[in-house]
Amino acid sequence: MIKVKKRRVLLLPGDGIGPEVIAEVKKVINWFNDKKSLDFEIDEDLVGGISFDKHGTPLTDEVFYKALESAVIMLGAVGGPKWDGVEFSKKPERALLKLRKELKLFANLRPAICFEQLVNASTLKPEIVSGLDILIVRELTGGVYFGEPRGIKPIENGERKGVNTHTYTSSEIIRVARVAFDLAKKRSNRVISCEKSNVMEAGQLWKEEVQSLHDKDYKEVELSHMLADNCAMQLVRNPKQFDVILTDNLFGDMLSDEASMLTGSLGLLPSASLGAKNKDGEMRAMYEPIHGSAPDIAGKGVANPIASILSFAMALRYSLDLDKEAEALEKAVQEALNDGLRTKDIMSDKMKEVSTSQMGDAIISKLQ
Repeated sequence: MIKVKKRRVLLLPGDGIGPEVIAEVKKVINWFNDKKSLDFEIDEDLVGGISFDKHGTPLTDEVFYKALESAVIMLGAVGGPKWDGVEFSKKPERALLKLRKELKLFANLRPAICFEQLVNASTLKPEIVSGLDILIVRELTGGVYFGEPRGIKPIENGERKGVNTHTYTSSEIIRVARVAFDLAKKRSNRVISCEKSNVMEAGQLWKEEVQSLHDKDYKEVELSHMLADNCAMQLVRNPKQFDVILTDNLFGDMLSDEASMLTGSLGLLPSASLGAKNKDGEMRAMYEPIHGSAPDIAGKGVANPIASILSFAMALRYSLDLDKEAEALEKAVQEALNDGLRTKDIMSDKMKEVSTSQMGDAIISKLQ
């Protein structure tokens, strides 16, 4: 069995703006090594479309084994129109799905926090989003993205049929629900579980298993259930009613993207994908901004690195048990914003527009 190396950080910049934002994360890691003697071991390699171009596969076995050995994987972004014509099994996004599945990264944490300095960047009224702090816990290795049977096949009359199977087991539901309940106890002690139990048997099982776990082990946490389509509506109607949202892979994908835009920009929000801890307390984890590869702005130096830098703050907290350093990095981001520094995506009147690298340097200067 391959052991996790406690301080190894694998950087996988990927495609589009991925290399630009991960470069700023690398600067932050080097600062912690130089100034705080944290001895992070950094490795860097290819993933996604750039890996396909060089090796004919979006994830080589060599990179996969590096991931197995790493305590932290920092992913930039993968994909883009350049690879639209690539066969499905070799598309850049398949690398991401394989890492999640094979590393057993079953719990995806996506915070949606509206920074006070950026309230006016949201498309919603300031009073609706001011003070917003939601955590979405998304199941990541089950559901319709991985269910079998799947595929496209010919049927009668010259037609074709596409099949994807939405499936969950009790254990898959219980382990991610436990993560949501444990995190809620460190926040406002409230969980809303979202599914479609009115029309889907898998949704009915989800609701029943979450309720059963709550009644058995988490009675002190306030639990309520909500249909996923209603949750989508409520997120734009009254988002501050939510604390922790627990949901499956498909609905979590959609709801977390919707929640992210309440804050004003996809460039601000991090995510963590966590596996189970082994008997030594070690776990594998991957951290990434929730934005895509944004090929339209790649190479222009205008991408917002804050989501990637905050993803590393999550890594410090969840994988490396360095809460103090995580708080310092999050505070540095806040202070850079307090100084009026803005990348193009969050620029507003009377603020100073800065490049990707300038924002990274400013955040590091606040760490000093």
